[in-house]
Amino acid sequence: MENKFHIPNSFPIRPINRPAPSRPKSTAASPIASFNQVLQEKLTESSLKFSAHAQKRMAANGIKLSEGELRKLEDAVAKVEAKGGKESLILMRDLAFVVSVKNKTVITAINHERLQDNVFTNIDSAVIS
Repeated sequence: MENKFHIPNSFPIRPINRPAPSRPKSTAASPIASFNQVLQEKLTESSLKFSAHAQKRMAANGIKLSEGELRKLEDAVAKVEAKGGKESLILMRDLAFVVSVKNKTVITAINHERLQDNVFTNIDSAVIS
């Protein structure tokens, strides 16, 4: 079989010189600072979520949780989870929260005015904190 293309031996084959890909210049401190910043944000983030219904109830009833109260609520959810609870009523001060432990979501929030004569259903545990 005959080669249709004839390449003379004197034909120089050289690699193509391409410029190296440019990388953004960064200082050694910026990735560390960025990591530390993200870590701090994650540490201060709450592990609990609040459903839209709970947020509406809290806003309508003027319920605001301090960082300490939020941590207390998170601790109560962790205790219920350790005991195998799935849906819990958490009483804290003059507030009540119904929490989906599995989803770590506050389903509803009730203030002291609405707490009386209230019936809580579909819960398997309660925490008085």
